[in-house]
Amino acid sequence: MTHLIWRGAANDSRSIAFLSQPLRPFARLLIDIHEDTPSTPLQQHIANNAMSPTDPQTISEAIGSDHKSLDEYADKIRSSTSLEDKTKWRNQLTWALARHAISEELTMYPAMEKHLGEEGLQLTNTDREQHQAVKEDLYKLQSLSPSSPTFTPLLDRLMTDLHNHIKHESEEDMPRLEEKLSREESQALARSFERTKMFTPTRSHPAAPNRPYFENFAAMLAAPIDRFKDLLTTFPDKEELPEKHRSML
Repeated sequence: MTHLIWRGAANDSRSIAFLSQPLRPFARLLIDIHEDTPSTPLQQHIANNAMSPTDPQTISEAIGSDHKSLDEYADKIRSSTSLEDKTKWRNQLTWALARHAISEELTMYPAMEKHLGEEGLQLTNTDREQHQAVKEDLYKLQSLSPSSPTFTPLLDRLMTDLHNHIKHESEEDMPRLEEKLSREESQALARSFERTKMFTPTRSHPAAPNRPYFENFAAMLAAPIDRFKDLLTTFPDKEELPEKHRSML
């Protein structure tokens, strides 16, 4: 049965404080997301749930797992037979893709620029251009009814743009970055990537900056509003989601 889900911080007194005073704790969390060691109990809880301690993922594995989930969500939209089901899977795709893109821009792309120098900067410039096309598609899709005749063509265009970007990341970005990182460094970057997703906006904002630290500040302003909207949004049941994303709610 479809239900409303709080997707973000733990649903306790901290969540109430987060909603009533959105910027104070959120600003600190956005500063800390690049650090490998969580500095608060909430960050520790997120880190424990974001990655399996017995089999930590590398950054390539974490990114690839997300890409697989995004394809699954798009397929669910296409295969669903009711407007209600199509809508909740559209919401799930929006939620996951918006968080994924911003987290890459805040964690993986700075790492590429740091470790690959000028080559990394050129690669991430291409990545950000590709992200912009995806964000603009998603911005239109996230509020468009699946009953609209333009919905399916727009979904197809979004996924085409996304797959072009995925091809660039898997063939150009990831091999070069992984070559410069030890496995432990790659795993630490993956943890930062997963933690960051917990504090990013959950909808597309294509007009927002796409580089640190301007993007950090834009996320700090947009995320509380997006997550409040999530309270009023229908999503798939937890049991319908891939195992990885069940612990991220």
